[in-house]
Amino acid sequence: QVQLVESGGGLVQPGGSLRLSCAVSGFTLEYYAIGWFRQAPGKGREGVSFISSADGSTQYADSVKGRFTVSRDNAKNTVSLQMSSLKPEDTAVYYCAAKETVSPLDKAYKFWGQGTQVTVSS
Repeated sequence: QVQLVESGGGLVQPGGSLRLSCAVSGFTLEYYAIGWFRQAPGKGREGVSFISSADGSTQYADSVKGRFTVSRDNAKNTVSLQMSSLKPEDTAVYYCAAKETVSPLDKAYKFWGQGTQVTVSS
């Protein structure tokens, strides 16, 4: 059974940091790209960051470039999203998703986690 489980969300002040984790099971992480998406209240789902399966190359949305870093540990079946210099506009539910090849399109992803809430507020 394929599962993706996000953790690490919470409430943080502007300028603070959080580290999200995506623990996967039921498939071999090494062969899958992982995308991080977020959805703020009243808004559509937005691609945040992506990491490929082949060479571990990464991509970031312009809104998070320089502040977020995605990494993967295939041995531990975990993908992490380190978020720094957080802003109120980063507030959203964050999801990880898996696909054989990396894509910025949420509809292309086959497997999804349940999401973790990130709230940036003073």
